[in-house]
Amino acid sequence: MQTIIDKNILLGITGGIAAYKSAELVRLLIKAGAGVRVVMTASAQEFVRPLTYQALSGHRVYTDIFDADADSAMDHIELARWCDLMLVAPASADFLGKMNAGYADNLLLTLCLASKQAVAVAPAMNQQMFANPATSDNISQLEARGVLLWGPADGEQACGDVGLGRMLEPVQLLENIRDYFQPGKLVGTDLLLTAGPTREAIDPVRYISNRSSGKMGYAIARAAVKAGARVTLVSGPVALSAPVGVRLISVTSAGEMQDAVMRHTAEADIFIACAAVADYRVDQVAAQKMKKSEQPMSLQLQPTTDILAWVSALEDRPFCVGFAAETEELEKHARAKLKQKNLDMIAANKVGDDASGFDTDFNEVTVMWPGGQEKLELASKSEIATQLIDLIAERYNHQTSDR
Repeated sequence: MQTIIDKNILLGITGGIAAYKSAELVRLLIKAGAGVRVVMTASAQEFVRPLTYQALSGHRVYTDIFDADADSAMDHIELARWCDLMLVAPASADFLGKMNAGYADNLLLTLCLASKQAVAVAPAMNQQMFANPATSDNISQLEARGVLLWGPADGEQACGDVGLGRMLEPVQLLENIRDYFQPGKLVGTDLLLTAGPTREAIDPVRYISNRSSGKMGYAIARAAVKAGARVTLVSGPVALSAPVGVRLISVTSAGEMQDAVMRHTAEADIFIACAAVADYRVDQVAAQKMKKSEQPMSLQLQPTTDILAWVSALEDRPFCVGFAAETEELEKHARAKLKQKNLDMIAANKVGDDASGFDTDFNEVTVMWPGGQEKLELASKSEIATQLIDLIAERYNHQTSDR
């Protein structure tokens, strides 16, 4: 188990009933040997008094950017420099929105802007608030900038609702902190990853595509960077920012994606085919916009190259991981794909469900490999990506150690 002795954790607490859980988190961190300083927003103080955290941490609680009684060596810049990791738990919807917009109108938001260290957030709010597109957009943009998303959990909430929005339990947050300080499991490896959809032109203004948003692939890219890998991301057209620390190659069609993969396969130790590549392309792309007619129109389609199968068939190929998005008989079809394409692993997820898959920030997958499998329960795509990278690293390292 990774030690956090002598690690300095700056814990931010925002307004919400889950603030009471943070007292237990402080106790667990102190017991584990970490140094802890607590920063509270004004609304957080309406739920739990600062004296509670002062007693548990052994240090004064910081509440006001203009606090005249602040320790001279612990102004907001010094606090940001002091910590090895900053965690906001609970992180309210209001706080996440302001953080995304770059607000600095309280001490905690100022510290988020001033910190050179990683910032993690543990959201806690009503399930409908968390599902709101505004919250989803805020979280997606924060993740794209490198903010770590821990949670939320699914379950019963204080208001009586049931769903995603509960703050992770203190024990789980402690484990996440330990994992953060653990040396990367893919240090020294080169990882090649495809993500997003492809677009196959019909004419200059129309194309064939699919519903892939690229969110799962981009989350995997961020998780792989965190694990220490050098990541090359070949991405189809998406409305996402390039993950920090990733070499991004933007493409449009399946042919362009294949060309990019072919150029970089030789340097890859691991290849993850997460992109939803079009299975077919139009045989003859019209040079000019096709005019609408009252008559039926037929398109002659040709199959595109199966990029994953091509990579897997190479003599000196990388460790190959595929994805199987299925609407029925998930395990049967995924197992068949695993065997047919001679893959090392496959991550299978059921699509067409409102709770996960396309057009959502959540997913649940069953990861399979020859002789085994593991179910990754419904969670944010960020969390699924972290768990998936852990499994890939385990299988890859096991395989390479046997050579």
